[in-house]
This record gives sequence, structure tokens and C-alpha cells, in this order.
Amino acid sequence: MFSELCQDFAANNKDIHIAGRRALFVYRFGQWRMTIRQRFFRVPMSVLYRIMERHVRFKYGIEIPYSAQIGNGLRIEHQHGIVIHGNARIGNHCTIRHGVTIGMKNVQEALLAPVIGDHVDIGAGAKIIGNITIGEHALIGANAVVTRDVPPYAIVAGIPAKVIGFTQKAGQ
Repeated sequence: MFSELCQDFAANNKDIHIAGRRALFVYRFGQWRMTIRQRFFRVPMSVLYRIMERHVRFKYGIEIPYSAQIGNGLRIEHQHGIVIHGNARIGNHCTIRHGVTIGMKNVQEALLAPVIGDHVDIGAGAKIIGNITIGEHALIGANAVVTRDVPPYAIVAGIPAKVIGFTQKAGQ
């Protein structure tokens, strides 16, 4: 847990006052408390986690359930309107901006959530929904609605999102 916290700290400009950094701390704390085997010790930590999680959700508008799988070095650049599904998987060194939803497509597929690769940059207001995979180093444009798989190094934009190009590294 300590190494993840250090990488999150470095990814967020080494500033503890950034809302995204605080949200990640609460997320990591929520995961850590589930490793406590004795219920007597885990219950007070769970109560503390719930209080902190509600505080982050209402004050900063960032909802990251402890059950999500988030890699190291996640950067949340702006607060408010960020919702991440409990079954979502986010890779290492990704960037998320305000208004982003990473979640389910419909109620019938409630447990299916997106898988986001490493080094993905998600623009403000983007919606990534359904049982899809976003390839590594992909760039998701602002307000894009992504409902299909995105290949690695792709740049997607629009409603529904379409590949509009590739980053330079894709050709190497």
C-alpha cells in the first residue's frame, strides 16, 4: 500500500491538497482495511472508511469504490463528477479529468465494467461505458462517449466515439 501511495503522490504533483490525491488515499485505505483478517479490528476501520468515502464523494464529487482495481500513479486532474464503477479496472499512470464516468451500459449488465490500459488519458466529460477495453496509451477526447473497444495508441472522439487518429508511438 505504501508504494502505491507514493506513486499516487508523485503523479499528483506531490501536493496533498489536490482533491484527486485525497480521493486516492481514501480508495487505498478502503482496500487496505479489507486485508485486516480479524473482524474486531476491521469493523472500526470500515466505519472510518465509510465516513471518509462519503466526505470525498460529497465534497469533491469523486466516487471511487474500494472494489475497483486501480493501478499506480493515477492522476485525477480536476474534481467533481467523477464516477468509477466498482468492477472497473484502470491501469498504471492514467489521467482522468472532471465529469468522467467509467461504468456500466445497462442494468442487465450491471457487473460488467470497462478495462482501461496503462497510460490512458481521459478528457473532461468523457463517458466510458459497457464491457469494453481501452488499449494502452489511448487518448479519449473531451465529451466522447466510448461504447466500443479502443485499440492501443488510438485517439478517439465524438458521440459515439470513433478513432480519429493514432499517436506517434503507434507507428514505431
